[in-house]
Amino acid sequence: MQKEIIVIIGGPGTGKTTIIEGLLAQGYCCYPEVSREVTMEAKKQGIEQLFLENPLLFSELLLEGRKKQFQNACEETENIVFLDRGIPDVLAYMHYIGDSYPAHFEACCIENKYSKIFILPPWEEIYVGDDERYENYEQAKLIYNHLMETYQKYDYDLIEVPKGSLPERISFILDNVNQSVSN
Repeated sequence: MQKEIIVIIGGPGTGKTTIIEGLLAQGYCCYPEVSREVTMEAKKQGIEQLFLENPLLFSELLLEGRKKQFQNACEETENIVFLDRGIPDVLAYMHYIGDSYPAHFEACCIENKYSKIFILPPWEEIYVGDDERYENYEQAKLIYNHLMETYQKYDYDLIEVPKGSLPERISFILDNVNQSVSN
């Protein structure tokens, strides 16, 4: 069976982490979002919002973390691995803030290809800000558009996960994964 490395993307506050936690609770191999770790590490060093203060350094750290996640996912014994965000997310956020980035960012997107991408649409009813999330709902919608454009640029077919209860969303994802695994 071919290894399936599946990414769940979407703007801030769309339920990615909740879905990853739900998949983890069902016994699936899942990797958490890297940016919270990078943000918390920077806070320990006295930098309140690294993404806002030094977007390129923040993005470099994210890129390294996501590349490492991809490599680790490739080495997993499990055939299906879910990731909370992927490498192209880094570029989408750089596009969102209007910053440029080195050529190796694009090379990483080309070299590390995922099996399937699920995208969660903006959903105002569940959107909640927190200590690591500085974007408001309007900004979250813009980020969603940048994510779509960036992933499509790298030839991914995006599968939009419908709004619904957590079990419904997880079922939708698993039905799509199992469908492709059995084909």
